[in-house]
Amino acid sequence: MTPPTAAGRAAPRRPAPGPGGGTWFLVLPALIPILVLSVGPLLYGIALAFTDAQSGRTQATQWVGLLNFSDLLRDTLFWESFRIGLVWAVGVTVPQFFLALGLALLLGQNLRMRWLARALAIIPWAMPEVVVGIMWRLVYHPDAGVLNETLRSLGLAGPAGGVDWLSGTATALLAVIVVGVWAGMPQTTVALLAGLQNVPRELHEAAAMDGAGAWRRFRTVTWPAVKPIALAVSALNFIWNFNSFALVYVLTDGGPGGRTRLPMLFAYEEAFRYGQFGYAAAMGLAMVAVVSILLAVYLSRRLRGEEER
Repeated sequence: MTPPTAAGRAAPRRPAPGPGGGTWFLVLPALIPILVLSVGPLLYGIALAFTDAQSGRTQATQWVGLLNFSDLLRDTLFWESFRIGLVWAVGVTVPQFFLALGLALLLGQNLRMRWLARALAIIPWAMPEVVVGIMWRLVYHPDAGVLNETLRSLGLAGPAGGVDWLSGTATALLAVIVVGVWAGMPQTTVALLAGLQNVPRELHEAAAMDGAGAWRRFRTVTWPAVKPIALAVSALNFIWNFNSFALVYVLTDGGPGGRTRLPMLFAYEEAFRYGQFGYAAAMGLAMVAVVSILLAVYLSRRLRGEEER
């Protein structure tokens, strides 16, 4: 028997190419902006938190170690702003989720002009936060605002003047929370609507044939499929809301009397009004650490509860 020729032999398989120079060359255009605009400033801010950097000083910046953090632990104004930030974040995230879930369920139905309703629902998402803040300042205006005029027409406010919603110590935080809920609903609605559309219609039909009502179908069919998305969206919304700056800055600038001074506003004032760059960087690092711990505890408990079920 003659041995098989070279042409008849199967060609050896070549190993798949690894992440060589060609791959990195394709990734670099997207990687460089991330490194320059995100990772670089982050590392610089972390380093700045351990220095006494100030604006307008002639002496060189000195390394002070944990001095900024020890001062921060005794800063009651910062921790009060942190408490306000938590109230703001929870007060916006929770109603934002439930309202967005209801809107997503409504937009998922076979309604007439559904495309128009979906387009109108995402309008706040398309508006910059500064524009949203200016618009709602006009809505809340004590003399000519739409809200006070509507209350007067309904007989719920006196004709001698309206409520100063953004300047009143009892109403300012609630007023900005309402704006935060309105401005953040579209992205939550879109995410939940995408999850609802992935639920097979056959499951709803089978549950309906078994005699399940609307609430039972939602609890046993819809919610288990949407729950992972809801958990992720709620966590991201909490982070975004806690780090809010532009919206509250335009609406109240932290007033009245610091009632709406969120932690980001406090850090901004320390850095750009008082020139304490090192101390402001320490504030930012402390906020990242505390929020990360809170989210880790929350997510671990939720995931552990799902595993036990």
